[in-house]
Amino acid sequence: MPITYTSKEQIEVYRFSIPVTIAAPLLALFLQAFLPLRMSWFSYLNLPLLMVIFFAVARRNPVTGLLTGAAIGLLQDQLTQLPLGLSGIANTLVGYGASSLGVKLDVENAGSRFLVTIFFYALHEVVYFSVARGLVRMNLHWSWPHEIGSAVVNAFVAVLLFQLMDRFKQRT
Repeated sequence: MPITYTSKEQIEVYRFSIPVTIAAPLLALFLQAFLPLRMSWFSYLNLPLLMVIFFAVARRNPVTGLLTGAAIGLLQDQLTQLPLGLSGIANTLVGYGASSLGVKLDVENAGSRFLVTIFFYALHEVVYFSVARGLVRMNLHWSWPHEIGSAVVNAFVAVLLFQLMDRFKQRT
């Protein structure tokens, strides 16, 4: 599971076709909105967040990662009863951070993808919790076992999902 430093000349920057860029996050949002109603264990996953991480790391452009995170986060917020912007803020920071990290590290192998997903899932949850409690005054409770379990589950799913999404990459 080595995480290696890459030079600017070694960086592969990818792009995606417009249908993949639109359909993959919309499918993730749809699944995230409706599958937990049928299967309660599915609520541990955050598929829109995984899409933000994948696209941000693959494109390796902080501005694009930031905008991708904001768009997916705001769409995710519209599907909930919660205040608009909570997921938008958290996903924006994750998108920016993941794309910035993608420039510095080799994030193409399963081990680094696993670790990167755990880190950015934790960052997302801390930002979401902080904004929800501090700015919106929501009554949320932090549960370490739940958050750690969710981070590991999301990381395992991310490794599989990212391998599937790699098929849609196009080199620039």
